Amino acid sequence: MIVCIDGPAGVGKSTVSAHVAETTGFLYLNSGQLYRAISKAVLESGRDPGDPAAVIDIASGCRFALVDTGLLVNGVPAGGLQNDLIDQWSPVHSREPEVRSIVNTWLRRLAGGRDLVVEGRDIGTVVFPEAEVKIYLDADLESRTHRRLAQGVSSLSPEALRRGLESRDELDRSKPVGPLAMAPGALYIDTSDLTIDQVCDRVVAEIRKKSNAFGS
Repeated sequence: MIVCIDGPAGVGKSTVSAHVAETTGFLYLNSGQLYRAISKAVLESGRDPGDPAAVIDIASGCRFALVDTGLLVNGVPAGGLQNDLIDQWSPVHSREPEVRSIVNTWLRRLAGGRDLVVEGRDIGTVVFPEAEVKIYLDADLESRTHRRLAQGVSSLSPEALRRGLESRDELDRSKPVGPLAMAPGALYIDTSDLTIDQVCDRVVAEIRKKSNAFGS
């Protein structure tokens, strides 16, 4: 069974997805990690991160694997993917249609018929449109800003972080391929005033309902 969890930046997708995967015994896959890993590779390469050809070339050379302990990038556990510089370039690189095609191919390959909770922004609309469970998480901008601040991975001021999230929303919704959107039939959950446990309970209940419907 594929469980798709989509939504804008800072809405709590990663925390919820990881908890839901642990509760259900499914594997967890964060599509954003693949894009961030590509941006990290570009930035570490010394090549121009604003050169689409260089980005596509580096993306083509990345190799991913999904194991019980998480995502491997070129045989090494994914790490160091959360910082302001990667935050700046990842949405730019992910706008490239060829980069999205590369990542989507890897996501489908990593799924490999396994029970999987996968999060992103176009997972239910583009990557796995036939998934049995589709969730769309949302939250107001203030809640998302506070959550990003609480992560402690950004050196930006609250106002700068808020502006960054607004800019990220605009980029994500205007992507020429795979823009942020709620998939048809997805369960919409506004997490602004909910605890993580409350959100997870709703998602797990939806998975169990669909599992019974599909006889899983």
